[in-house]
Amino acid sequence: MTQKSIVVLISGSGSNLQAIIDAIASGQIHGRIAAVLSNKADAFGLERAKQAGIPQIVINHNDYESREHFDMAMIEAIDAYAPDLIVLAGFMRILTPIFVRHYQGRMFNIHPSLLPKYKGLNTHQRALDAGDSQHGCTVHFVTEELDGGPLAVQAPLPIQPTDSADSLQQRVHSAEHKIYPLAVEWFCSERLSLSVSGAVQLDGTTLQPEGYQFIQE
Repeated sequence: MTQKSIVVLISGSGSNLQAIIDAIASGQIHGRIAAVLSNKADAFGLERAKQAGIPQIVINHNDYESREHFDMAMIEAIDAYAPDLIVLAGFMRILTPIFVRHYQGRMFNIHPSLLPKYKGLNTHQRALDAGDSQHGCTVHFVTEELDGGPLAVQAPLPIQPTDSADSLQQRVHSAEHKIYPLAVEWFCSERLSLSVSGAVQLDGTTLQPEGYQFIQE
């Protein structure tokens, strides 16, 4: 099996990028990060990429007159690396349909909630305000619906009576750093895929709509 090529898109600190870099270094993931792209030149994740010897790309969205022109510039830069997988790791831009369709079935995002609950922002406070007993994070395939693509892996965790939005965020981040490398590993080893019908398959078995449940130890 040939080693898969990955391009990671970031806008900020890149903690999930670092988790994937570390998983590759440890031999967990049978793949390599070909490049890291950011829409912000000062994103700390670019420094993480530099330290790991990974090429960095900066494409400032403010330099383009429309989302479509920005996304086309990204496609041109990304495709130069012929990636098998695109990983959105804190990339804070809404992608256009043309970009999403171009990478259909080979683009992941991670979201800090148990989707389909709490799409969008402020997920931790919303879970607390709703009185939920559990919260968590989700890796999903990206579609044109924001935070609405088929679910691959979820990590549920109990909400403690003493939890604040900040403490919950920290615990969810820890879970993200476990399930994102796991999903990337499965994809790179050709265990995880999205069928033409839009069903997520793991080891040839179609997953339930909530995806694979990764239970915290």
